Amino acid sequence: MIETATQSPLFTPPLNIFGGLLERIVEQTHLPAWVVVAGGILVASAVILGVISLAAMILIYAERKVAGHIQSRLGPMRVGWHGILQSIADGLKLLVKEDVVPANAHRFLFSFAPALVLVGALVPFAAVPFADIFVVANMDAALFFVLAFAALEVIGVIMAGWASNSKWSLYGGMRLAAQMMSYEIPMGLSALTVVLLAGTLNFNEIAAQQTVLPYIFISPWALVAFVIFYVAGLASAKRAPFDLPEAESELVSGFHTEYSGMRFAFFFLAEYAVMVLVSMVASLLFLGGWNFPFPAAGHPFLGAIQLLTKTSFLLFLMLWLRWTLPRVRIDQVMYMCLKVLLPFSLVCLIGAAFELVMGSHILMWVLFALLVGLTYSLARSSRSYSAKSV
Repeated sequence: MIETATQSPLFTPPLNIFGGLLERIVEQTHLPAWVVVAGGILVASAVILGVISLAAMILIYAERKVAGHIQSRLGPMRVGWHGILQSIADGLKLLVKEDVVPANAHRFLFSFAPALVLVGALVPFAAVPFADIFVVANMDAALFFVLAFAALEVIGVIMAGWASNSKWSLYGGMRLAAQMMSYEIPMGLSALTVVLLAGTLNFNEIAAQQTVLPYIFISPWALVAFVIFYVAGLASAKRAPFDLPEAESELVSGFHTEYSGMRFAFFFLAEYAVMVLVSMVASLLFLGGWNFPFPAAGHPFLGAIQLLTKTSFLLFLMLWLRWTLPRVRIDQVMYMCLKVLLPFSLVCLIGAAFELVMGSHILMWVLFALLVGLTYSLARSSRSYSAKSV
């Protein structure tokens, strides 16, 4: 007798997201699983968009104030107390501003590009945990998911530059393509350093292994990888000194020269969203995430406070660097990526592999100190750094 196999559905909704909350809702309400999953995704999307929009408003105000204090001026002062409502006024202005499309532009691609850039900046937050249970989807390959969807921004910006039918916008888009696609390589390799040490791509598991010390203190290669990841993150977020894709002094406003109104606002919202994303991922990978200095397993609010504190510090550092360092040339940007960050990220990856095999963090710190001392001695004795050559 031949038994008929039970056919499984073509699509099984992921009920394990939201910490199993959707599964409990299905059991209690007896609603179809796809309805519950669709509703959960809509709620999560609304929450992420609201949180990032609020964060962007705060960062815009903070950036103006930080710039004002660095340049010995006040910054915004007139709209609200100390100009605290200036970001809201700017948002309302962009909301009612006329939406202009160039006559010779490709209308569909011109309209679709800002949305694609914004999606590439917001979707990765679905896999980023704010605490051990404050996460939309606790994925086993969360780091891969974040890096993969963050790369969508490159496609959107190239699309915006080409669809505008402007050579200045196209130049800005091509600059961004060269810059972001290049810096994604050392950024990914530096993140793989922690993946080797932790043995997982899951952010929660990586944070759980940093209860006593963060990875920048555990491994010297993680310390160097953190610097590489952060610098590459600055380039991915188009922040100074890597703001070549915009380059107001040379290309007017780069790839979004022809945009106005809310489409123009989408590009800036995506930029600040990427700033928050890079800072949060760096905190999770290298600085202990939500689990350091106080173990926060089972205490989600404590974990969220710890993670947001580290993220805020890295965001402030981004603002500080913008108003301190001058913009570098495009050849210097590519040189730093291909001849500085890429080789060092490979060294960190190989060093982490040796550390994993040897199983001794202290010995690796000793070898790292000897390597740094030897490199410094060779540099001091070389003709390039000698006093006679100056």
